[in-house]
Amino acid sequence: MSSQQPPADEPVYDDRVYRSSSAVVTGVLLLALTAWLCGDAVVRGSGNTPWVALALALCVVPLIVAFTIRPAVFANDDRMRVRNPFRIVELPWAAVDAVRAGYSAEVLAEGSKYQLWSVPVSLRERKKASRGRLSRRGGLTGRGMSSAGAEQPAAPAGPQRAGADKVVDELRELAERGASRAGAQGSVRVQWSYEIIAPAAAGALLLIVLLATG
Repeated sequence: MSSQQPPADEPVYDDRVYRSSSAVVTGVLLLALTAWLCGDAVVRGSGNTPWVALALALCVVPLIVAFTIRPAVFANDDRMRVRNPFRIVELPWAAVDAVRAGYSAEVLAEGSKYQLWSVPVSLRERKKASRGRLSRRGGLTGRGMSSAGAEQPAAPAGPQRAGADKVVDELRELAERGASRAGAQGSVRVQWSYEIIAPAAAGALLLIVLLATG
């Protein structure tokens, strides 16, 4: 069965953005701690200690940003853009084979697997959601009767899906709905994030040199 192609000028709406708020908060706190410790070493340190502190900051700060603040998933009607710690992956919906969440959230496209760093999977949250669904099934009649005949309130509905599973459901729906769009055609593109890699590598190299010669 052939699918009808939508017109090329069909509107594309703003990106939906998925990121972990807890990771962002953790990143900000780690950056503040790094600034405090390294700043104190630069101001109060003697010998090559200030240089070691600066090299350490140059290495650590990009890594903190890469693994906490940077990861995000941007999705619209045509494509998904995955911003992971060290690379950006752009996936037109027509190239996406599957979006799934097991022990991690990931997208399969053109024979490759790409992890969604900004969509962490919590097994604890998933178990809690599962218990909530079971509780709701137990209270489907609305109200129950105790052994003494007293009317009991219905069991709380509880969360229906864990957060990561909800995000994967939304992305899967976007992929299925947008795969036939004219703007959703094309191949996967991967771009390395040298703005993160370069300073981290330079800081690590400088730190090694300073420690070796100090």
